[in-house]
Amino acid sequence: MLVTTTPTIEGHVIREYRGIVAGEAILGANLFRDFFASIRDLVGGRSGAYEKVLADARETAINEMAQEAAALAANAVVGVDIDYETVGQNGSMLMVTAAGTAVIAE
Repeated sequence: MLVTTTPTIEGHVIREYRGIVAGEAILGANLFRDFFASIRDLVGGRSGAYEKVLADARETAINEMAQEAAALAANAVVGVDIDYETVGQNGSMLMVTAAGTAVIAE
């Protein structure tokens, strides 16, 4: 499954639009990861733990979106937009949403 943020696919012709597809991932924050991230914020640098969580959530959302597109007999998703939000009490959870248009491309 080809997934792209662009509205077209270079070298391919979009033959049919199958509909909007989306995938979501909601992940809870870990108390120890939060503690170490706050220490990292004090001393500076990147938080590898949070970067890993974000990457995993993004991958999950994209995979769910691609599965939804496959269920529509599409072979690509174009115009993909990825959004990040905090949800839950005190922003304790991270939600990542990937949405795009399922298409049949040749």
